[in-house]
Amino acid sequence: MPRIGVFVCWCGRNIAGTVDTRDVARKAQDLPDVATAVDYTYMCSEPGQKMIRDSIIENKLDAIVIGACSPKLHESTFRRACSTAGLNPYMCEIANIREQCSWVHRDMEQATLKSQETIATLVQKIRANEALSPIQVPVTHRALVIGGGISGIEAALSIANNGHEVFLVEKDPFLGGNVARLSHTFTAQESIAWVLAARVQEVMKHPKIKIYTNSTVEDFSGYVGNFKARIAKRATHVDSHLCNGCGICIPVCPIPEPDRHPSRQALKIAGSLCPPGFAVIDRNICLHFSEGCRVCADVCPQKAVDFKQEDTAEDIEVGAVVIATGYSAYPMERLKDFGAAISPDVIDGLQFEAMLAAWERDRRPLRRPSDGKEPREIVFIQCAGSRDREKGVSYCSRICCMTTAKHAQVFGQAASGGQAYVFYSHLRSGGKGFEEFVQTSIVDDKTLYLRGDVSRIFMDDGVLKVWGNDALSGRDVEIAADLVVLATPLVPSKGSDELAKILRVTTDENGFFAEIHPKMRPVESPSRGIFLAGCAQSPRDIPESIAHALGAAGKVQALFSTKWVYQEPMVVYVDEDYCSGCGVCIEACPYGARKIDEWTKKAKVIEILCQGCGACAVACPNGATQQRNFTKPQIMGMIDAALRG
Repeated sequence: MPRIGVFVCWCGRNIAGTVDTRDVARKAQDLPDVATAVDYTYMCSEPGQKMIRDSIIENKLDAIVIGACSPKLHESTFRRACSTAGLNPYMCEIANIREQCSWVHRDMEQATLKSQETIATLVQKIRANEALSPIQVPVTHRALVIGGGISGIEAALSIANNGHEVFLVEKDPFLGGNVARLSHTFTAQESIAWVLAARVQEVMKHPKIKIYTNSTVEDFSGYVGNFKARIAKRATHVDSHLCNGCGICIPVCPIPEPDRHPSRQALKIAGSLCPPGFAVIDRNICLHFSEGCRVCADVCPQKAVDFKQEDTAEDIEVGAVVIATGYSAYPMERLKDFGAAISPDVIDGLQFEAMLAAWERDRRPLRRPSDGKEPREIVFIQCAGSRDREKGVSYCSRICCMTTAKHAQVFGQAASGGQAYVFYSHLRSGGKGFEEFVQTSIVDDKTLYLRGDVSRIFMDDGVLKVWGNDALSGRDVEIAADLVVLATPLVPSKGSDELAKILRVTTDENGFFAEIHPKMRPVESPSRGIFLAGCAQSPRDIPESIAHALGAAGKVQALFSTKWVYQEPMVVYVDEDYCSGCGVCIEACPYGARKIDEWTKKAKVIEILCQGCGACAVACPNGATQQRNFTKPQIMGMIDAALRG
């Protein structure tokens, strides 16, 4: 029979103020197989741990039960103490008599009785505990970074600069993500193009980074340290080794000029931010695949156009994954209340960024979409679809106030004599220098901030009209606008939901990838070995996205600092004598940790994937699945012990 030790912690007055700890220890001494039972002020202190270690050796204990605080707080502390004394750490159990007894009761007698019963259940359980060892598997020192925006770029560079191979996958034909679509940064008011270009060039030239543009993750399997992924690369129908990015093909493309929005171009130069770029053909739009058009191929001096090019796929093995898929702009078609369907001159922030970028690059006047005329009166509308579930999303996108302040200031530079109006309900500018930056926009005589709502946007005899109110003056406002810019919310990148299913990771209520804990573990997904970076997790600005990406990269490097990865051994196992191979447990497992063995036709556990949640054990109709150190006989024994108490 095992020799069990019971150690009851006072936790100062946290436990002893409501629980008679000495009486709990005396009662535990009378339990079967208990060789010793003591109480002490702070068991987690060094003297308390020494008492435990000495008692294990002197009393030749086979297992111990500690009545203390939550196992989440000090279970690892006490297990280390057991290991030091030569006792298997999984022969240590924590009875939570603080959070579950002393902190939820005022009656000392009742709290003491409940503590005694709690310890009795753990003494009963530990009699059948197994002496376990952590599961150990080798680590593949290669990383997969999904997303080639600023977060993905920084994560990839950080990992690669530490000597590890990186596969960087981007669904667009170019790197840079949404940052490549911006004209300026806020606060510094510097052009972003060449800053980003330097980082993109560094990624492209890095010997440890392999880039897959125009590509997506098609399939994914495995576990931390040993993932397998299939990368599907869409054909660009241009040989990037021959194309020099001259752009001769662009003006001859027969797709009508009004349709030349980047998302609707059949032919565009990928990587034009960092010359030399190369042309990319979108076969979903290109007339060659529907009408046999070949004008781009005929004018290409390099003969780089290849309409026969096919999609390809490549299988890779990695040890860790960083999700850096960024964000998408909120669909304008859902913002009819803000005039999105009224006129082409009602645009979102990214469209306005394109106008500013053209002005910065060519130093030509701004041109509004409807007729190419220079806008003189411009209305910015904050929170267009944000912080209102009925009209968009419930959350704040955090960057909109700063972005609008930047837009208004750059517009003042681009349009001499122009006037900007900003409708807002609240201003949120948390960040280094952010409040000061917004204030410079507010006091600018070229910008008028109006605290109030826009009630209507409409066309009146060919003129775009905006009706709103100024809550500070109590007056209604009517503005004849040349252009209306909506500060739309940032939403999860298109395809994030499908990627979440492929990777078997969770998303939050808004569709962003979810972290384990927003404060303590902000870059880790619940799936071990998969980390989050930038706007894939929530809306962020550029500096925060970079910091977040470096945090994720740091986690990858910590994982790669060892040859092995360890998993808690309290996973499930299958008794094949009872397993019928029905497969119910496979459907119940949220981690993909079970499969049917092709030879035995019985359920099999992939231990490194198992998180010990117990869902399969509950679902198994035959009782063939049990969780180590939480078997059904143990649980029933604990119930009996509690009822006897």
